[in-house]
Amino acid sequence: MLHPDLSPDMRETSSSSPRWLVPAAVAACLVYLGAELFLVGGLGFPLDDSWIHLQFARNLAAGRGLSYNPGELVTGSTAPLWTALLSLLFLLPGNVLAWTKLLGIAFHAAGVSAAWRLARELGLGRGLAGMAAVLTLTTSWLVWSAVSGMEVPLFVFLSLWGILLHIRERRRPDGPPLSMAVLAVASLARPEGLLLLVLALLDRLLVFDRDGEEILWRRPPLRPILVGIVFAALALIGPLLAYRWAGGSFLPTTYGAKGAAGLRQMLPNLAYVHTVIGVFFRAQPFLALLTGAGVVALIARLGTPKDRGLLPALWVLGLPLAYSLLAPGPTKLMGNFGRYYFPLLPVVILLGMLGLEPAARALRRRPLGALLAALILATALWSFAQGAVRYARNVANVEDGDVKIARWLAGRVPPDAVLAVNDIGAIKFLLPNPVLDLAGIANPEIRDEVARIMAETGMSWQEAMAEEIIRRRPDYVVVFPKWLQALDSDPRFRAIYRLKIPDNITLGGDEIAVYAVSYNPAP
Repeated sequence: MLHPDLSPDMRETSSSSPRWLVPAAVAACLVYLGAELFLVGGLGFPLDDSWIHLQFARNLAAGRGLSYNPGELVTGSTAPLWTALLSLLFLLPGNVLAWTKLLGIAFHAAGVSAAWRLARELGLGRGLAGMAAVLTLTTSWLVWSAVSGMEVPLFVFLSLWGILLHIRERRRPDGPPLSMAVLAVASLARPEGLLLLVLALLDRLLVFDRDGEEILWRRPPLRPILVGIVFAALALIGPLLAYRWAGGSFLPTTYGAKGAAGLRQMLPNLAYVHTVIGVFFRAQPFLALLTGAGVVALIARLGTPKDRGLLPALWVLGLPLAYSLLAPGPTKLMGNFGRYYFPLLPVVILLGMLGLEPAARALRRRPLGALLAALILATALWSFAQGAVRYARNVANVEDGDVKIARWLAGRVPPDAVLAVNDIGAIKFLLPNPVLDLAGIANPEIRDEVARIMAETGMSWQEAMAEEIIRRRPDYVVVFPKWLQALDSDPRFRAIYRLKIPDNITLGGDEIAVYAVSYNPAP
């Protein structure tokens, strides 16, 4: 049944999370690992980006700084904190892939615990808080992220704890202002954390009192806010200056490589926002539908003893709207499978639970309440089971594509041969060869050079990229032909090997081709 169990005086909001939460979160991850071992036969990653993280981390652990090719500093990591943590794993014995997955599982369990605590801080009773935690620990994309080698579980953990501390400090502003420092550190796990930090500052200023039916703005104490800003600045200034020094920009090179190029329009791109809503809806259909009701509930509580501010609502609404002003299309600036929005899923769940709370009260200890709870949980578990198969297939695609082509190259090209590639992760991590990154993460200057060639010659992007490759003179080109079709019709490039990727749903094409270049005499 749905048991809201909402304490009127909120005295239980600081209670510790149930003992079963962490084991349940770990068990959910083990299901996905089991599917991976059963269907793939070993450990791997569901994205080539995971291998990119490991390559940056390996160089950092070896004392080479933030470099991809040794000796070439580049700010290609959007998650320098995750990179730093992964670098520590190279000091441990055993398989670094296994350690990476264990680290992600640990942060997933910690994030589930944070979701429980945040639910209680928002005023949800133990029943609804427990359901929110269960939905969080079984949300397929969050479990997928936990064992993916990506930074998502770290950002989920830090962002939820930052929001939790923010709400507590907003209610009791005389306490130590730690939330902004935590949110600043979260932005070192995902750059979207910078927006969350700005929204938290805005929410600290939106303090209200009620006079009957009238809501009046009240000036909040400014000293703790200013101290919090100082704490956030201290957490950010070092990494930001390092990025500026190494890459000439405070932003990572991935920002441009993923298609962003500053403000593109003054009004939100509604097609983009619709795509984001689809990410939420496919992951948690019932709770996504109730998110709007949760936003209304937070607004209705302003100025009352149940006032918890608006930060969860601002976060869920603000990020899609902000990115829609930057995105060049409805599916750009989303990440693979919409992963830039996976960290918002726990907040969507919590807002949905706030929207569900009145119905839970009305249906308490009634059969219809039990039926509704069973329906929500059954839908989540079915999606969880489907996600396990999808995760294993993602790993299989990367193994059958990027990893397999790297192993094919290992025995056939000299270790000093320069490889021009557009999927740089597994190929570089598994090979000693220097790489030329045609996607522009490790070699961001390529984007500018291709744009220059197009402007000066009127060439298409495909033709300009072929010219830039020739100008750079790599020994071999390893790309998805679908991505750079011009090479197949250009006599300067000769395909010497083609690898088909069966049942591909992950990589940028169903085939990877290795091309020899006309000036390279080696076959």
